[in-house]
Amino acid sequence: MNDIDAWVWWLVGAAALGIPLVVTAMPEFGMLAVGAVAAAVAAGLGLGAVVQVLTFLVVSVALIAVVRPVAARHGRQSPRLATGVEALKGRQAVVLERVDGSGGRIKLAGEIWSARALDSGRAYEAGQEVDVVDIEGATAIVI
Repeated sequence: MNDIDAWVWWLVGAAALGIPLVVTAMPEFGMLAVGAVAAAVAAGLGLGAVVQVLTFLVVSVALIAVVRPVAARHGRQSPRLATGVEALKGRQAVVLERVDGSGGRIKLAGEIWSARALDSGRAYEAGQEVDVVDIEGATAIVI
């Protein structure tokens, strides 16, 4: 054990922390691994064991304190690019066959969709433009 330098042990620790990072997808393990790499650098520079441990602790805690809240904030944001049916909400469509509370047909984004009026007492005639407010299955809800 004495034949192996301290920096090698820190790198082994960093690799060991990388395993649960990959298995559990918990970024905290990655931040601890970076702290272990920083401690390996300190050991490689010939600094003592106390400085190595302090380097590991300071770098790990700093990364967790700074990176984790930023990552959590970004995780709560909704995607900026809407795809699928979410991209169709709010778009305009042209009525092909009368649309009322029981059904009809519209042309939406170049495709023909079944549609239903949001207000069941309202009807839209062929040629009118309507706004898509929701998609329920394969039916567009329009106003």
